[in-house]
Amino acid sequence: MNSLRLNGLRKLPPGFRFQPTEEELVFQYLKCKAFSFPLPASIIPDLNICNFDPWDLPGELGEERYFFSMKEAKYKTGNRINRATASGYWKATGSDKQIISRRNQVAGMRKTLVFHMGKPPHGLRTDWIMHEYRLVNVPNNDFNLANNPMMQASLCI
Repeated sequence: MNSLRLNGLRKLPPGFRFQPTEEELVFQYLKCKAFSFPLPASIIPDLNICNFDPWDLPGELGEERYFFSMKEAKYKTGNRINRATASGYWKATGSDKQIISRRNQVAGMRKTLVFHMGKPPHGLRTDWIMHEYRLVNVPNNDFNLANNPMMQASLCI
């Protein structure tokens, strides 16, 4: 698939839409990335999303954006993930949703995160929402797939 580059990011040609299902995100992209298999299309960039505030992330505001992001430990000896940015932090909300394959197997999870301005636990909740996808039952899985860091009012599900 031919794609154009804009500000270092791949952009699909006019008329093409990248609207994968959750199953496709987990099985066709995240799983391939975790096991170093070729991706169906190389249009999801690698980006440490915690180096950016949500409004500074590359891509068009109001459109869904996808990023592969390496997990970064909050503490050297712990399992907690660092989700802090320069202006705030991403906080998990609700319970994780299972991503089920056509064979009724759980292979991934979706976590919903809301951006809070300031420092925990007194941060102010904003309208920025992100979905984080991760594989389950995969040893040494260092990748997450982040989707949809955009304003809640623009979120289309």
